[in-house]
Amino acid sequence: MLPNMVAPIRRLKRLLGMAALALACLITPVRADDLDDFNRAIEAAMSHHRVALGYLRTENVDLAVLELEAMREAWAKASALPRPAVYRDNPLFPQTMLDVNVRIVGIFLVLDMGRLDVARASLNTIRRSLAAMRRASNAEVLADCILDSNVAMDVLYATDGKPADAAAPAESYAQILKRCDGMAAPGIRGHADFRRLIDGALASLAQIPKATETRDNDLLHRLLVELRSFDNLLAFRYG
Repeated sequence: MLPNMVAPIRRLKRLLGMAALALACLITPVRADDLDDFNRAIEAAMSHHRVALGYLRTENVDLAVLELEAMREAWAKASALPRPAVYRDNPLFPQTMLDVNVRIVGIFLVLDMGRLDVARASLNTIRRSLAAMRRASNAEVLADCILDSNVAMDVLYATDGKPADAAAPAESYAQILKRCDGMAAPGIRGHADFRRLIDGALASLAQIPKATETRDNDLLHRLLVELRSFDNLLAFRYG
């Protein structure tokens, strides 16, 4: 066996083992369970997801792999929990739980091949898939709202250099941020870090009308850079 094939084969064996575990979890009897417990287990896995994605953006693969290993273990625990009642009739639930198991190990495989871009894309797909699953059962969490805010920020950022076009996207982004603020659990909503990000972004957004009215490209650019920074931190900590 070629030396450079050892790591991918080991990853593939792990993939098969995880797929078997996921299938075993999915065929267990469905019964009502505490949704909060399930959400906490998912968040434990996604906290490692966010850090791994951050490391991959800076091309620190070794540290990303450590976080992905921790994510894999946390996801296995989440997969072993009974399906919450809210997801009983949601066909996306078994699909998503299995898909994430497969994707995690698939990410190890593409990292072995040096494809950081594919790994990042797969991590982002996991985030979107979970949001779709939860929304199908009206079980959204803060992370799903933050995903919406990230998308809205992309739309707003595209108005850089075009202050006349910034007003509507800025208002849309502000409304989503306010919704996220309302969705946050009291412990998060009152935390200084969360308040700094939400209130800071809303303060920057409050200055967009001035840039729009005066057609001030420089002011708009500075505000968009500030907002992008807030947006990235919201995704890193709560997305």
